[in-house]
Amino acid sequence: MKFPGQLRNLCNANDGAALVEMALISTTLVLLVMGAVDLGRAGYVGIEVENAAHAGAEYGSLNPSDTATIKTAAQQAAPNVSTLTVTTPTWGCECSDGSSYSANCATMPVCTANSTRGSNVVHRVQVKTKAVYTPLVPWPGIPSSITLTGEATMRGN
Repeated sequence: MKFPGQLRNLCNANDGAALVEMALISTTLVLLVMGAVDLGRAGYVGIEVENAAHAGAEYGSLNPSDTATIKTAAQQAAPNVSTLTVTTPTWGCECSDGSSYSANCATMPVCTANSTRGSNVVHRVQVKTKAVYTPLVPWPGIPSSITLTGEATMRGN
């Protein structure tokens, strides 16, 4: 069967192929960008949660028994993470070589000096933080919320 001239030209024309290709590629690119943004947000929240624990432990190394302010210092270190929670920090005394821990310094540990350096009592504080991250898009295979945790331990005098 022989087609009339206009119909033959229409079947052989490539006008619009680029538009169809662009529609297919742009959908893929948008999904890739959204995935990268979501992954970046999760990374940011994870870093903030870890840094909050570190900030609380840093303050606690100077004031180990002030657990309320340790929590506040941790929370203020991550003001952009609305779901951040800080568990009650733990603190105590231990020998500088890491032995003989005593919670809340209820009893002072007895430290023995080793041959190369002396051993003395130091304070140790531990801060744990966590936050719940919710992705922007419900991705297949990814949970609807992810709990990110941070933990830091510091020693001071």
